Amino acid sequence: MGRSEQGDTGITDAATGTVVVDISVSVDGYVAAPGTDARHGLGVGGEVLHEWVWAEQRSSDADTGILDEAVTRTGAVVLGRRTFEFVDGPHGWNDDIGYGADRQGTEAPPAFVLTGSPPEAVRLADRFSFVTDGPHEALERARAAAGGKDVVVMGGGRTASSVLLAGLADELTLHLVPVVLGGGTPLFPGPGTTVFRRLERVRSVSTPAAEHLTYRVLPTPAD
Repeated sequence: MGRSEQGDTGITDAATGTVVVDISVSVDGYVAAPGTDARHGLGVGGEVLHEWVWAEQRSSDADTGILDEAVTRTGAVVLGRRTFEFVDGPHGWNDDIGYGADRQGTEAPPAFVLTGSPPEAVRLADRFSFVTDGPHEALERARAAAGGKDVVVMGGGRTASSVLLAGLADELTLHLVPVVLGGGTPLFPGPGTTVFRRLERVRSVSTPAAEHLTYRVLPTPAD
């Protein structure tokens, strides 16, 4: 079943790759700075979280390798409505930039958007499908489209954490960026959350730009 060799989520099997929650996060646990809007998808100043992604700002060949490997393995992506509104907006993805940032010449994988209702207009209509029946259905559709490759949950924070905490992910990859944002969009819910998930670290790559950490999501009795 890809790298994880596990089938406890009910989403993946040997023919369908791995469901990976993959997201950049600050050391204080935020995936976007305050002030997110159609122009500032990562909040005001939040672009620092993705500096490791962009060629002109990468400080290590290892960062490039991490990105190249992830793009090569990805067969489909899942994202939430707020993330979609930015990437489909006037300051989001275009013909040269999409999933995988500046990996020109790479065919864009199909993207499935979790939403309460589809938008009336979509700028990049050929890239997105909309799922109104929840994360399990979104992952099933993404799995069917992925051609045996990985399904990557790319954000935002609420979508990523809901898939992980619901036991629908096989792996969690965090790109831990050395910055303290002090506020913004948290990756995980605040106090009162009672969901318990154990993780097993299976890989770590350290660069000046980020700690790239991959964990296997371990099954619990509730799964």
